[in-house]
Parts: sequence; structure tokens; C-alpha cells
Amino acid sequence: MKEYKYKINGNTYNVGVGDIEDNIAQVTVNGIPYKVELEKKKGPVTIVSAPRPSAAPRSATGEKVIAKATPVTSGAYAVTAPLPGVVLSIPVKVGDTVKAADTVLVLEAMKMENAIHAGRDGKIASINVNPSDSVLEGATLLTIE
Repeated sequence: MKEYKYKINGNTYNVGVGDIEDNIAQVTVNGIPYKVELEKKKGPVTIVSAPRPSAAPRSATGEKVIAKATPVTSGAYAVTAPLPGVVLSIPVKVGDTVKAADTVLVLEAMKMENAIHAGRDGKIASINVNPSDSVLEGATLLTIE
């Protein structure tokens, strides 16, 4: 029997809850036994299964597509991933001239879209990722000359 202490309107009650059979609970309140009828459930319990997280994209050979940090040639400025995520879109192409505040890539991380800015003025020299690629923190997304 489980014992509980309740204080209701300034009065203290010692409550013991015993066995429950066929929706009848054996309860004692301050030493006085009671049979308490519990309300029957109105229907079956619905179990909701949580959706499984989506898997990382895979290449034609079945390998996961994850871009890792790559070295940058001298004289070029690397725009890197500030956190791991999935590339949603790349609104620039090689040869485009960009300003430091221009958005050069949209990265989804933690269910949020993050606009990645160029960081400096220049011309897009290379794009190292594709839309839907998974990237790790620090991975070079594109380079600017």
C-alpha cells in the first residue's frame, strides 16, 4: 500500500492506496477504509509513433553525401559552414560578382534556414557543394577570389 499525506483547506489527511481490481481501489483515509470506483476509460488508447528522422542523402553507390573540410588555394577566400546542416539552395554561380553582405548559400540546420553571406567582396571562384548535400561544420562551401 502506498502512503500519501494531503493537506486540504488546512486539514491533513493520511491516505493509503492499496490494490486496484476491476476499477475498484482499496483506499484508507485517516485509518478509515473505503472502496473507490474508478472511472472506466471511454475507448482504446491511441499510440502515436513519432516520425523517424530523415536519413542523410546517399550517392548512386549508396555512400552518404557529406562534404568535409577541404584546403583552399592561396589568394582565395573560403566561405565555410558555420554549423553542420543540409544545403538548401545556392543562389550564385561560378563567375558571379558578390558583395560581402550578399547571400551565397542557404543552409538548413536544426530545422532553421540560415543565410550564409559572402563575407567579402569578390568573384565566385568555385562552388564545392550541391543542393541537398549534408555538410559538416568548417566544410568549404565555396571560394571567392
